[in-house]
Amino acid sequence: MLTVRDLAVSIKAADILHGVTLEAVPHGLTGLMGRNGAGKTTLLRSVMGLLPIRGGHITVGGDDITNVQPHRRPQFGIGYMPEDRRLVPELSVEENILIPAWAAGRKENSERLRWIYGIMPEVERFAARKAFQLSGGQQKLVALARALIIGDKLLLLDEPFEGVAPALARRLVEVLADLKGEGLSILLSESDSTHSFDLLDALYVIERGRVAPKALEGVGG
Repeated sequence: MLTVRDLAVSIKAADILHGVTLEAVPHGLTGLMGRNGAGKTTLLRSVMGLLPIRGGHITVGGDDITNVQPHRRPQFGIGYMPEDRRLVPELSVEENILIPAWAAGRKENSERLRWIYGIMPEVERFAARKAFQLSGGQQKLVALARALIIGDKLLLLDEPFEGVAPALARRLVEVLADLKGEGLSILLSESDSTHSFDLLDALYVIERGRVAPKALEGVGG
């Protein structure tokens, strides 16, 4: 679903990604594991077009999106969940979920919204609340729901388990298993694979902006 070839990215004068090549498993969960500062977020933001690239190619579902403007990338069925959630505090949960669909010009979202609430019924229960009224863990669920409103083919999840309580981490694992069962392709970044290991279909390790595939045996924890 997602193929990255020889991706090179610099931020100001610093080279961050060095010829990264990666393939996300179609209809599966691909892990991207690395320490803080290794380049995980830069890679995901580059796929979303939020950072300029120096070289390489990005394809989604066979479509080359390397030079596609960021606001057009959701048209390819890509949803993005940033590590820091980035919800609009004064908007309701449901309004936050719908923002990407509105930005992409999608007028009919009720069926997709019902599907998301079916996957995460707890989100529907606080749909009318303002985002600032939620706990950090609840906001993570809303950020995932927001990614799903537009991401019907590919999800990019940046540190979804970071800073959440163990009970919510287990709930997120359940949701990810359900999404795999629905046929979505997921690329998930983590500092380690403690939470997602049993769900992984492939794993890449990133270190100092360089990526290599890694065998799954013995990686968990």
